[in-house]
Amino acid sequence: FNDMFMFNAAVMGFSSSTWMSLVLDQFDDIVSNVSNSYRLQEECDVLLLVLAKYKGEVKLDEFKSVMLSSLRSLVPKAWDADHEMAWNWLWENVERMLNAGMGKPQVQEKALERLILSLTEDAVNYLRREVYKRFFALAPAGQDYFKQSTSRLYFIADKVVEMTLEIYRDPRKMVEDISALGLRHVGYAIPTEFFAPFVSGAVEVVRSMTTDNQAEDAFRWSLTLISKILVRTIMEGSTIVMKAINT
Repeated sequence: FNDMFMFNAAVMGFSSSTWMSLVLDQFDDIVSNVSNSYRLQEECDVLLLVLAKYKGEVKLDEFKSVMLSSLRSLVPKAWDADHEMAWNWLWENVERMLNAGMGKPQVQEKALERLILSLTEDAVNYLRREVYKRFFALAPAGQDYFKQSTSRLYFIADKVVEMTLEIYRDPRKMVEDISALGLRHVGYAIPTEFFAPFVSGAVEVVRSMTTDNQAEDAFRWSLTLISKILVRTIMEGSTIVMKAINT
């Protein structure tokens, strides 16, 4: 499909639209998860971050034209009105999700970077302490899984803040790193139910530290996406481990 797509893109005059290859890199995951709206949104959120790094105009409807032309060429005998409607529906949903956030990642990255760079040493220490204080208030059982030293807990808090900015800067690399981290968490046996209250607690802390709504939104959005990827990876990894144990 990718080869046919790139050929048709060139024939149709879109050879300079190099952003299409960025979509193609994720297209298989998008199509494979079309029936899972939660995962589809995750894929679109990551793609939104990737496209935000493109230094040119992105016209999503052009991708649909090339996509449909390529599919018709690959399965000319099987292609019918139902296929046309189904693939149109798929791309319209993807396009809607992407258009809802177009232009936002660039603004959010700058706002979050501005906030993080403005933090004093006292502010950083406050954030480190308060994240766990609020997390444990929301999920008391979480204390049983966070028995490390204070320095280790502070390191984790620092890493979380760092990741919220890095996913804007280099989304593809961060998705790989987060997925690897998720697989390591399978061995830690930390319940995925703790991720939501941790995110909520962290967002509450940041909200108490700034009046910049864009920075708060940027932190909340990126941390929520990181949490989604972690939870999914842990659940998928746990399934694989259980299958291995039971066979």
